[in-house]
Amino acid sequence: QLREMLELTQALTSAELRRKLWTYFPDTGPLRRELYQKHLEFFRLGADNSERLALCANRVGKTESMGGYELALHLCGEYPPWWEGRRFEYPIDAWAAGDTGQTVRDILQHKLLGPPGHFGTGLIPGDAIVKTTPRSGLPNAVEQVQVRHTPSGGTSILGFKSYDQKRHSFQGTEKHVILLDEEFPLDIYGECLTR
Repeated sequence: QLREMLELTQALTSAELRRKLWTYFPDTGPLRRELYQKHLEFFRLGADNSERLALCANRVGKTESMGGYELALHLCGEYPPWWEGRRFEYPIDAWAAGDTGQTVRDILQHKLLGPPGHFGTGLIPGDAIVKTTPRSGLPNAVEQVQVRHTPSGGTSILGFKSYDQKRHSFQGTEKHVILLDEEFPLDIYGECLTR
C-alpha cells in the first residue's frame, strides 16, 4: 500500500509539473497576482499595442513571467479569468528569439519547454505539446514546436530563432507574436516589425 501511495504521489507531482503555466499569478498567497502590478500592466498594454518593451532589472521575471508566460497563453489559446491583454481565438504562428542558438536553447527553450528529456515541464503545458522538431547542429536544441490551440482545436507553431542567424533568416513570413529576449540587432528588429 505504501508503494501504491508513493507511485500515486509521483504521478500527481509529474502531472503538476506538466501544468506549470496555471500556477502563475494566483489570487491568493505569497505570490498573489496583486504583487505584480508591472507584469499585469505589461499584459494589459498588449490589448491595444502591437509592441511592448520590458526594460527591467535582472532576475525580475522578464523572460519567464512576462514574455514567456504570455507567449505560452497565446500558443495554447487559454487565458486565466483575470486576463485583460490580447487574446487569440485561433492558432498562432510565433517566434521566440535570443542572442545565439545556445542561449536560446539554455534560456528560452528551457523556460518554455523544460529541460531536454522533460519537455512539457516548462511554461507550455505537457498535454499541449503536439510535436517538437530538433535544430540541426546544436545538441538538445529545438527548432520548432507544435502546440495544441485548445479553443479552436488547431495547432499553433513556435519557432526558436537566434540573432546569430542574421537578418535574412527573419525575412519573408508573417507572425502573430514575436518574443525578442535580450538586446537585438536593429536590422533584425526591423524585420520582426515587418512580420
